[in-house]
Amino acid sequence: MSTVVHGGPDAAGVAPHDFSTNGNAVGSCPAVLSALRTADAAHYPDPHYTALRGRLAAFHGVTAERIVIAASASEFIHRISAAVAQGGGKQVWLPAHSYGDYERAALAWGLQAVRAPQAHADVALRWCCEPSSPLGQPQADLPLQAASSHGACVLDLAYEPLRLEGRPSLDAAQRHRIWQLWTPNKAMGLTGIRAAYAIAPEDVDALFMQRIERLASSWPLGTHGVALLDTWAGDEAQRWLAQSLQTLKAWKVQQRAMCESLGWQCLPSDANFFCARTDRPYPDVAAALRAEGIKVRDCASFGLPGHVRLGVLPPASQQALKEAWTNAS
Repeated sequence: MSTVVHGGPDAAGVAPHDFSTNGNAVGSCPAVLSALRTADAAHYPDPHYTALRGRLAAFHGVTAERIVIAASASEFIHRISAAVAQGGGKQVWLPAHSYGDYERAALAWGLQAVRAPQAHADVALRWCCEPSSPLGQPQADLPLQAASSHGACVLDLAYEPLRLEGRPSLDAAQRHRIWQLWTPNKAMGLTGIRAAYAIAPEDVDALFMQRIERLASSWPLGTHGVALLDTWAGDEAQRWLAQSLQTLKAWKVQQRAMCESLGWQCLPSDANFFCARTDRPYPDVAAALRAEGIKVRDCASFGLPGHVRLGVLPPASQQALKEAWTNAS
């Protein structure tokens, strides 16, 4: 069985100072928590998610027919990969560094994965992400990818709600020409609730859209996932998110300064996380850090050996990392 590398909890449970994931470290959105407490888990949700799709459509200014409900981003990644394979697609194009499920889904459905800067004129599916993962940076060729007529293009917007710097590379009109994948659980500080949705392009092929719909399981979302997405699209949650971004911005400045004080080379990032090259390989001290309740994300699996990715955490966690790293040397 292949090993899937992710941040977050491990066999020892949740690390008290977990820099390895990129959820909103300010906490969980109170409005969503309230909705979760009152969610009717005694009954199935509407299998067509009519009200939810309408609310998300209004939030984004699109028609409800373009909203695709997904169990999670990873579930949609596998579903659209399956739809491409069913349509006779052969290749999937990926950024040079990207979320591992893009490639895993391609291989699972017999698709060849090619990475930038390889030519990609014949690919049937192209993956983009901005702010990118793991770097949190703009994707330099995103406008080119969005304008290409070769295959379906999906823009993963997992970290757009947690953008702390910079501006998106695409305007609204450009986004409407491609697939958009949204996973608000990170921004809402509730990564344990698996819920996502995609917005289809304005001119999506009807047959391809039918494949996407037919490949979905019955009730991909339970009532708690519905509650999260429904509340995310409301004013109360959006106000809380805007306030939390101000806190995260201040924490990020402090965290970068702390890492630089350790001699790390911090890479630029627009998001609530960043990568850094450490003064010694992370695997050499990972066990010692974990014993101190600290976990960061080794970037070797992203093709960035010698780097770690750190989600922005509160100052107390930053100090704990500094002390543990110094003691482990």
